[in-house]
Amino acid sequence: MTDLTLFTLMIGGYVGGALAACLFSRGALARWLAGVGAITGGAAALALGGGKLFDWSSASFTWIEVMGETSIAGPLRGARVVLIVYPLSALFLAVVGAIAIPAALYSIGYARDWEGRRSLRTPGVMLNLFLLSMSLVPLAESIFWFVLFWEGMAISSYLLVMTEADEPETVSAGNWYLGMTQFGLGFILAAFFLLLPPDGSGDFTALAKHAATLSPGLKSLVFVLALVGFGAKAGLVPLHVWLPSAHPAAPSHVSALMSGVMIKLGVYGVLLFGLRLLGGGPAWWGGLVLALGAVSALLGVLYALMEHDLKRLLAYHSIENIGIIFIGVGAGMMFLSYGLPALAVLGFVGGLYHTINHACFKGLLFLGAGSVLHATHTRNMEEMGGLIKRMPRTALFFLVGAAAISALPPLNGFVSEWVVFQALLGGATIPKREVAVLMPVAVAMLALASGLAAACFVKAFGITFLGIARSHEAEQAHEAPASMQVAMAALALACVVLGAAAYAMVPALARVVGGLAGLPPASAVTVGWSLGMPLSAPGAVGQISPLSILLGLVVLLAAIPMALWLFRASRALRVSDTWGCGRIAQTPRMQYTAAAFAEPLRRIFAALYRPTEDVSIDFHPESRYFVQSIAYRAHIIPWFERYLYDPVIDRVIAWAARVRAIQSGSLHAYLTYLVAALVIMLGLLMLWGS
Repeated sequence: MTDLTLFTLMIGGYVGGALAACLFSRGALARWLAGVGAITGGAAALALGGGKLFDWSSASFTWIEVMGETSIAGPLRGARVVLIVYPLSALFLAVVGAIAIPAALYSIGYARDWEGRRSLRTPGVMLNLFLLSMSLVPLAESIFWFVLFWEGMAISSYLLVMTEADEPETVSAGNWYLGMTQFGLGFILAAFFLLLPPDGSGDFTALAKHAATLSPGLKSLVFVLALVGFGAKAGLVPLHVWLPSAHPAAPSHVSALMSGVMIKLGVYGVLLFGLRLLGGGPAWWGGLVLALGAVSALLGVLYALMEHDLKRLLAYHSIENIGIIFIGVGAGMMFLSYGLPALAVLGFVGGLYHTINHACFKGLLFLGAGSVLHATHTRNMEEMGGLIKRMPRTALFFLVGAAAISALPPLNGFVSEWVVFQALLGGATIPKREVAVLMPVAVAMLALASGLAAACFVKAFGITFLGIARSHEAEQAHEAPASMQVAMAALALACVVLGAAAYAMVPALARVVGGLAGLPPASAVTVGWSLGMPLSAPGAVGQISPLSILLGLVVLLAAIPMALWLFRASRALRVSDTWGCGRIAQTPRMQYTAAAFAEPLRRIFAALYRPTEDVSIDFHPESRYFVQSIAYRAHIIPWFERYLYDPVIDRVIAWAARVRAIQSGSLHAYLTYLVAALVIMLGLLMLWGS
């Protein structure tokens, strides 16, 4: 299938799904038509982007050569619509398509609960337009089309977040998201504006040529503006405040797309500016990115540990994992500035590999959380428990995602974090004081974040799926519909395959950054073709073979039933009570809660959390020696919201109240404002011309 056919199929699938949702707004037909359109578009995007990652042979589609990159001049070339597929854009296009397929399939069963309560038109249309705009963002080759697709992505995702707009929590989440995405857009536009050449051409090739003529200070300003703008979309601390509110409010398949794909386009934007447009920069660029990544990784997991809302917990882990990605990217930028291309490629490969892996396991976890919400109608883990008995397949898929995000071998999260660790450990070869301090600290913060993530998902899985049901809803839970299960199974399989196939993925990702900003085209990571296909890297402290680990685990799991058979172990089912600490009967109140699990860590990190605790004891009315109930409440201080954002919001509201006085309702006053503004603009134009 030619690239022209795949591109046309991608556009046709998404547009067709949106049109079908417009025509059929209710019933199973509406769900299936919108979902099939999105699946078709996602499959075409995956084929187009993934094909370019592993096969660089040229094909039809009016291809032209620009700076050695394969680019597409589409059917609207006369209208100056140029879409380019080069290694970096192909990677992000493939990520969009890979998560679009299971998310769209999942939406078919998930949207069944909306029937009879609301129209399916807006969710179906916006889902397809959201996927279409995300697919076109990395292909855009000029400022106008990039910003147009970027805003299309923002608006469509905002409308998806507002699906349950009758909930006050959803409205607040939508306001936060819309405010932060427009805040980021302002910085992105400022960065583009400073890169504009004298002739006003917005083509990225022209921008890159003009950037080579800029002073170092101006280039640094452009990079910082781009980092802030794209960092707001990615969810870097302290620009992360929209994630913990928007992800829980959105439908679960939309949360999977926003966390798994959309925030990664912020990573693409930083790489676009840092490598392609600006061609690299001083070491402090990479140091800044690495430091922000390390802080985001640690704070994200620390706040996740305190959450009892399952989707908010996953949202905070998105901040953690975006931090891990930026650690790899920042290390790569630092090594590039110090003239260590092999280690630079290793850092970029680690960041990009984790980009793909996080899309898979975080998409899986959000879909698993959505299945739990679909069955229990609550996100509060304190009202769950025992779901593994009623939702065994969902529990299995969630467990795979939890193990992957906890970086347990041989799953994909382990491999990409291993590559990032190797890049950081390789930084010991740089004879610079600032690097000698930064790299060990980054290694320690990444290791701590990884360990805390494992603890957090022991809590998430254990409290949600194990033990005794804590509510009537949990007792009556049921397994998710078949379409939702198939979607989760596909992502669970991807977590296994991406871990075992690291020998193929890592060299392909090294080719993605090859040639950008002077990086070598050869891979910095070599693959041994011996048994197990180990990965080794120049300057690394060891080797790894995920495939050998996987095969070893398979052999071990097969050996256990074989040993039981050889020793003639009884296969009769035995039923007995578990030990209940001396009590005869167990009740849900006797088991661990999410608050109790997190209490030791809350005390260890009390300096960060600053928890407020309230214990209320109700005694029996006849005697104070008998306690009727004990209520414990703990609340942690949201530092960034309280001390950074709330004062700004309060000040803006106060100024808005003052400015509101000019809205007098008088047409004459409004005409006076327009004339005054016109005179001021003409005066500024005359001064500029002189």
